[in-house]
Amino acid sequence: MLKTEFYPAAQKESRQLLLVMHGLGDSTAGYRWVPVMMRLPWLNYVLVNAPDPYFGGFSWYDFAGDAAPGIARSRTMLFELLDHYRANGFPTGQTFVSGFSQGCLMTWEAGLKYPHRFAGLIGISGYVFQHEKVARELSPVAREQNFLITHGRFDQLIPFEDVKEQIQFMKGLGLQIEWREFDKAHTIAGEEELSVFRQFIEERAGAERAR
Repeated sequence: MLKTEFYPAAQKESRQLLLVMHGLGDSTAGYRWVPVMMRLPWLNYVLVNAPDPYFGGFSWYDFAGDAAPGIARSRTMLFELLDHYRANGFPTGQTFVSGFSQGCLMTWEAGLKYPHRFAGLIGISGYVFQHEKVARELSPVAREQNFLITHGRFDQLIPFEDVKEQIQFMKGLGLQIEWREFDKAHTIAGEEELSVFRQFIEERAGAERAR
């Protein structure tokens, strides 16, 4: 199973969960600020390490070669982790999945192919793998998922316009996507962007509690 770090909610009875996946060459260590900065006392957090060592950090797939085998392997491992939390008191309907860069791609994989509906999915500065093929691979609940996707207009690694075109294509498949643009490079735009994440989580968590 993927290696993780779990940070319990201050409100101990809460079953709301945010799963966080890092980008290429990073690790859980790069995201230990999330539980503090999100300032949501009812939210539990699980930070996830990608499976492959990469220059002092970790990688979800081989971006320089054939990415498909690594993505499929990491998707299987991610689904096993999601199944684990689902079976241990954290309902998928109260679980948020998020990721940056490579972690964003894995967030898309979860939202498009995992067979249960999440509270929400947050993809940051990433892209959909082989988006032109996803229509025939969508889970039965994919069009019920709620995505928040953010990207930087000055992203030097994953071109902004290419991702924006992908988003329009994905919306055309009937997916529910909230798209937000930021004046940033390949990074997270501090509190400006965190406030958008926070609002999305609060709204979606409230909607789930109202069900």
